[in-house]
Amino acid sequence: MNISFNWLKQFINIDWDSQKTGELLTDLGLEVEGITPFQSIKGGLEGVVVGHVLECGQHPNADRLKLTKVDIGQTEPVQIVCGAPNVQKGQKVPVATIGTTLYTEKGEAWTIKKGKIRGEESHGMICAEDELGLGKSHDGIMVLDDQLEPGTPCAEVFKVENDEVFEIGLTPNRADAMSHFGVARDLKAGLNQKEITKELITPSTSHFNVDNRSLKIDVDVLDNKLAPRYCGVTLSNLIVQPSPDWLKNRLNAIGITPKNNVVDATNYVLHELGQPLHAFDANKIKGGKVIVKTMPKGTKFITLDEVERELHEEDLMICDSEKPMCIAGVFGGLHSGVTEHTTAIFLESAYFDSVSIRKSAKRHGLNTDASFRFERGIDIENVEYALKRAALLIKEIAGGDITSDIVDLYSNKKANFEVFLPFEKIHKLIGQDIPQDTIKSILASLDIKVKNVTESGMGLEVPSYRVDVQRPVDVIEEILRVYGYNNILFGEKLNASTASTSRFEDHKVQSIIGDLLAAKGYYEILTNSLTSPEYEKLLDDANDGENLVQMLNPLSGDLSVLRKNSVFSALQTAAHNINRKRQNLKLFEFGKTYSQIQGNRSEQKYLSLLLSGNTSEPNWTNPSGKTNFFQLKSSVETVLQRLGFSSLNNIPSNNSIFSEGLTLVANKDELVSLGVVKKSILKHFDIKQEVLFANFNWDIILAQLPKKSIIFEEIPKYPEVKRDFALLLDEQTDFKEVYDLAFRTERKLLNQVNLFDVYQGKNLPKGKKSYAVSFTLQDVKNTLTDKQIDKIMSKLENSFKRDLNAELR
Repeated sequence: MNISFNWLKQFINIDWDSQKTGELLTDLGLEVEGITPFQSIKGGLEGVVVGHVLECGQHPNADRLKLTKVDIGQTEPVQIVCGAPNVQKGQKVPVATIGTTLYTEKGEAWTIKKGKIRGEESHGMICAEDELGLGKSHDGIMVLDDQLEPGTPCAEVFKVENDEVFEIGLTPNRADAMSHFGVARDLKAGLNQKEITKELITPSTSHFNVDNRSLKIDVDVLDNKLAPRYCGVTLSNLIVQPSPDWLKNRLNAIGITPKNNVVDATNYVLHELGQPLHAFDANKIKGGKVIVKTMPKGTKFITLDEVERELHEEDLMICDSEKPMCIAGVFGGLHSGVTEHTTAIFLESAYFDSVSIRKSAKRHGLNTDASFRFERGIDIENVEYALKRAALLIKEIAGGDITSDIVDLYSNKKANFEVFLPFEKIHKLIGQDIPQDTIKSILASLDIKVKNVTESGMGLEVPSYRVDVQRPVDVIEEILRVYGYNNILFGEKLNASTASTSRFEDHKVQSIIGDLLAAKGYYEILTNSLTSPEYEKLLDDANDGENLVQMLNPLSGDLSVLRKNSVFSALQTAAHNINRKRQNLKLFEFGKTYSQIQGNRSEQKYLSLLLSGNTSEPNWTNPSGKTNFFQLKSSVETVLQRLGFSSLNNIPSNNSIFSEGLTLVANKDELVSLGVVKKSILKHFDIKQEVLFANFNWDIILAQLPKKSIIFEEIPKYPEVKRDFALLLDEQTDFKEVYDLAFRTERKLLNQVNLFDVYQGKNLPKGKKSYAVSFTLQDVKNTLTDKQIDKIMSKLENSFKRDLNAELR
C-alpha cells in the first residue's frame, strides 16, 4: 500500500522528516518497506528557467530554423537555435539551460549540451510542453505569462510538487489502516505515546446541502445481509473534464492514473478515507431505480475492461430496472460508467458483506482497490460521511448541484463490539506491568472507550472501524504496539519447557533422512501443492480427472487442482534447472499428494528422489559418467537401511510414470517405487536427458518402522585376518551362492566375504568363470593362530568343492 507523505500531513500536522515518521509507523505495526521520492513533473524542471526572447531572426543556413537571443537572467543573453514555428521576439518562454536533464514520454533521460546546429552555436533549448512533461502538445514552444521575470525557475511557475511515498507492507488484519486517514490515526496514537499531542484534521462536510430535488433515484436492497448499509445521492449539471493538478498529483504519487474529475474524486476519497465509492451515469439508469440483488446463474455482463463475464447466482449486483450495472464492491459495468458526455450521476457508498465480495472477486479473477477493502472489512459508520465528502469534492471540481436527498438504507444498525479486558491477562501476555493510566491513555488514543473499571479489569467499547479487535488478546496487541515492543524489558531468567516425544515421531525421522540425503549430495526442494489438471492426462491410467481434488476458487487454470502425483512437481523443478544450465541434479522432497474417491478426500505423505545428468562435474583426473538406475537404487536402499528395514522383496513396478521400474515391498506393502521416467512424460516438460525417480510411501514407512532396540558392541581389540581364494566355478553359479555357503560353513569367526574380481575368457575351460573372493576372519576374544586360520580355510575349500563343484586356481 502506498501512502503519500504530503497527503498524510493534510490529516496531521507533523514536522518530522519521512525517515523518522517511517520508523514510528513501523514500530506501530505499519511496516514501511521503502520510501520513494515523487515529483509531479519528472526531473522537477530543475535547470529550466523563464527566458525573454530579445531577438529572433532567420538562421543563415536553414530555412526552418530561427536564431534567437534570449535573456535567462544572467549577465549576458544566450544564443539559442530554435525550430518552433511560433517563436517570436518579446515572448517569455521556458528555457532548458546547458546541463539540464529532460525526460521523454517513456521516461528516458537526455541532457542539454552546448552544440552547433547548422554552423551556429546553441546554448540551451526553448521547450514545448511535451518536452517538459507538462502535456502532449508539440505544435510549438510554450509561451508564458508576460509578467514573469527572466531567470525565474520554472519549478516555481508550474508549482512542481515534491513528495515522498511510504510503501507499507500492510498485514491483512489492519483494514482500519487502508487509507491516509487510517494511517494518520495510528500516527497520532504513536505520537501521543511520545507525549507529542496532535489533533486529526478531518475534511468537513458541515456545508453539505441539497441544492434541489430535481433528480430522484429510488433504491431497493433485496438482501440486506449481503448489503447491510447502502447510501446514494444524485448530482446534476456536471462538467466531466480532467482533474485539477493538485488532485492529479495526489493520485499519481500513489500510483493511480487519473481519468476524469468525477472518477478521480471517488478514487481520492477511497484512498483518503478507506471507503470505496462508485459513480453511475444517472441517464443510463433505466426506470430511475437502483436494485441491489443477485442475478440468475449464467447471466452475461460486460465489465469496464470490456470482458464479457458469466455471473454466478451468489454474485451481488447493482442493477437498474432492466439490467445489471456493476458487480457490487468489485468492478463496474461498461455501459453505466461515467464518460466525458455524462452530466448527472448517482453516487453510491455502501457496506457489503466481506465474504460475498471476496468470493465474487476470486470467482471472476478481479482484484480491485474496492474489493481489497471490502474483503477485509470497512467501517460501516463511515459510509454516509464518505458519501458527503465525495459529493462535495465532485461539486467543487466538476460544478453542478446536489439534486436529491441522501438515500440511507441501514435497517439493522451495528452496535460497537464490547470486550472485557482483565488486568492479569495484560501482565501475563506482555510479561511486564504497564501503568493503568498509560493503558487508558493508549486506549483513548485508539478510540477504544473505557466504559467501566473494576479491580479485575476494564469494560471496553471498540469502534466499528476496528473489525480485527474482538478479543482481550486483540486489545492487548493494540496496547503493546502503541506502547512499543522495544520498551518491553528482557527478563533475568529464561523459562523453557520440554516435551517427551517418541524417537519415531514423523518430524524426527524426516530430519534424520533429510540429513542423510544432504550428506549424499542431494538438495532439498519445496514445490507447490497446487498444479495443473493437464499433467494427469500424461499417465496411461488417467481417468479424466475424476480422482483429482479441485480448487473452488483457483488462481489460474495451471493451479486449479491439488497434486495427485509427486513426479510432476519434481519434473517442473528439474526443467527449471536444466533450462538454466544446471543439468546434474540430485533432488529430494518431503510433501503430500491428494486424491478423492467417491467424494472422500485423502492425503498421503511421500518422500521423492530425482536423479538426472552426470554423477559429478567432469574433470581431467576423474571423467564423470551418467547417473543410472543402480545409483538411484543404492540411495533408496541406504534410506531404507537407515530406517531399519532389511528384508525387502523386489518386484517389477506397474507405475505408469516409468518405462522401466522396480517396487520394494515389505510385509506385502509397497514401500518404494523407482525407475526411469518415460520419455513421453519428459517431452511435455521439454526435458531431453534421462530422469530417474523414486517415490517413498512415507505413511506406510512410518507405520512399519522397526521398533528395534539399539545394541552396542565393544570395538574388537584383536586384529582381523584376510585370506583370498581364486575359485574356478561353473558359469551359472552366482556370488550369492558362494556368499551363503561360506557363512553356513563358518558361522563363528567369519566376518566378511567380498568379491573383488571376476574373469571369463581365455585360458579357462569352456563353461567356467573365475571368482577372486576375500574372506575376513576375526576372533573378538583372542588373536587367531595360523592353525585356526588354515583349518577354517580348509573347511571353506572343501565346502566349495563339494557343493559348488569349485576348484582352486
